[in-house]
Amino acid sequence: QVQIVESGGGPAQPGESLRLSCAASGNIFVLNAMAWYRQPPGKQRELVATMTGGDNPTYADSVKGRFTISRDIPKNMAYLQMNSLKFEDTAVYYCNADVLTHQMTRISSWGQGTQVTVSS
Repeated sequence: QVQIVESGGGPAQPGESLRLSCAASGNIFVLNAMAWYRQPPGKQRELVATMTGGDNPTYADSVKGRFTISRDIPKNMAYLQMNSLKFEDTAVYYCNADVLTHQMTRISSWGQGTQVTVSS
């Protein structure tokens, strides 16, 4: 079993910054990729950013230039630095990990999510 725990959400005003953290633990042989998704109120979950390995991040167009995904591979951690926050960034943010377990099973694990609310 793989556990994913997000932290760092909370309230923010437009233009401010927040940094989300994601910790993966458990039955991890290889952590292939980590990604951040978000689900705005009343909308479907959407991909925000993803990183395979330690480089080559990809971003949703809506966050390019404002959000930065990073990973601490030895620690099985991922981060999402969110700058210049906008009202439309309000959502529950979820971390996803693409894991190869010690049993050589590939699984996709999700955290419980962390709320980010941007308001004035």
